[in-house]
Amino acid sequence: MAAAKAISGCWTAYAALTRGVDLRPGDTVLVSAAGGAIGSMAGQLARLLGAGRVIGSTGSADKARALVAELGYDAAVVRGAQEPLERQLARAAPGGIDVFLDNTGGEQLRCAVTVAREGARFVLVGALSGQLAARGAGRTCPVELDSFQLLLKKITMRGYSADEDFATGHPEWLRRFGGWLRSGEIVFPQVRVTGLEHAVTALLEVIRGRHLGTVIVELPREPELP
Repeated sequence: MAAAKAISGCWTAYAALTRGVDLRPGDTVLVSAAGGAIGSMAGQLARLLGAGRVIGSTGSADKARALVAELGYDAAVVRGAQEPLERQLARAAPGGIDVFLDNTGGEQLRCAVTVAREGARFVLVGALSGQLAARGAGRTCPVELDSFQLLLKKITMRGYSADEDFATGHPEWLRRFGGWLRSGEIVFPQVRVTGLEHAVTALLEVIRGRHLGTVIVELPREPELP
C-alpha cells in the first residue's frame, strides 16, 4: 500500500505533463509545491519531456537549494520570503512561463498568471493552500485572478485528475518510469517512516514542509512462525 501511494504522486506528475497539458519542446515550466511528492518528480519529468527551463516554488531556502542541486530544477522561488513571490518569479523566468503545474492554488496561481506568456497552459492538480489553511474545513481554495490578463494572454486552465482522466495509462507510466530509474535519468526522493503509530506525526511533518519528496509509512513485517 505504501509503495502504491508513493508511486501515485509520480504518476500524477507524469499524467499531468503528458496528458493534462500540451508540453512543447523548449517550454518554460513552473511547478508549485515543488518539494512535495508530485513536485519532486515533476521538475525531472518536465526536463525529460523536453522543457527548456524548469522553475519550482517551495517553502524554504533549504528546499529551494535542493530542488536545483538534486532534482533538475533550473531555479527555485520561496513563498513567504522577504522578497515578494511575484518579483522572484519575474527574475527566475524573465521571459515568462509557458506551462504551470499547480499543486497549491492561492497566491501561487495568481502570481503564475502575472508572469505567464501569451498562450500559457495551466494544469491544476491540487489546492494545498486551501486544504492546509489555518481556518475553514479545507474544502475551498479562494483566489482572486485578473481575468483581463487571462483574456489578453489567452491563458488556458484545466483541472486534471490522473486516476480519472488517464486511468488506462499506468502500464505506459510504469514502463517509462522504470527505464528512467534504471538509467539514472531520474531519482525518487523519499523519506521512510516505520510503524502506523507514527503516521499522524509524519502527516504533520509533511504539512509543515519538513521533508523533501515522498513520505512513506511502512508497516513492520510480521515475524515468521517457527
